[in-house]
Amino acid sequence: MKLTVQGREAYAYTGGKPFDPALPTVLFIHGALNDHGVWTLLARWCAHHGYGVLAVDLPGHMRSAGPALTRVEDMADWVLALLDAAGVSQAALVGHSMGSLVALEAAGRAPARCHALVMVGTAYPMKVSPALLEMSRHDPLAAIDLVTQLSFSTLAPKPGYPGPGVWLRGGGRALSRLVLGHQGDAALFHTDFAACNAYAGADAAAARLQAPATLILGARDVMTPAKATAGLAQALKAAVRTVGAGHALMAEAPDAVLNALRGALAHAAAAKEPAP
Repeated sequence: MKLTVQGREAYAYTGGKPFDPALPTVLFIHGALNDHGVWTLLARWCAHHGYGVLAVDLPGHMRSAGPALTRVEDMADWVLALLDAAGVSQAALVGHSMGSLVALEAAGRAPARCHALVMVGTAYPMKVSPALLEMSRHDPLAAIDLVTQLSFSTLAPKPGYPGPGVWLRGGGRALSRLVLGHQGDAALFHTDFAACNAYAGADAAAARLQAPATLILGARDVMTPAKATAGLAQALKAAVRTVGAGHALMAEAPDAVLNALRGALAHAAAAKEPAP
């Protein structure tokens, strides 16, 4: 689905169904140097079970025109503008890694527009080591290799997604390389990492949040370790769901992440029901 957002072309995958803004909307936001494809299983499940789906490419990433945005706050404004362009008044905001910060910031900026917040593979503060920041600037291909190595907790997760025998590490590495080269922005990985590293607005956003929040964390995540989320979970009064995976948990533990998301959406829907 193509939209015009802030004067530029934007893309959102709709899960294999035409988007209907009259349905409850779930908006998915990818992480650094990723695109909408990391959400395929979750997006398709939602689209085929009564939800309208918008799995976006952030500006400068794959099908959404650049330049890339350099601040989480600007990405959050873009997400809210995309909801306007799609004719959506309220949505569940689901983000992974950098996208989780964008989802939180958007929910804090427009609390009435978020009826559920789901932060996947998250942490706050989301600091990036100086060495990795420097590598992402001067040798992004080496940074991709390192992050791929750190993002998966096993060499061969089973049964694998989208099916047995798929090389998840190879797929993750290939996606990041594809996103890096698609619009010719050699600094894109550094831009994304720098935005994560600089973001300092989570406490203020959490204080304004009105919707139920859920954190879905990887028990073996070394990029955003679960222990780094305690303060965030407390600030959000969030439910915490932990799955057996590393940072690329949608690929490594797809069924467990989908089940956690389904629970979060069901809980948010129940919370909206008027008391008898």
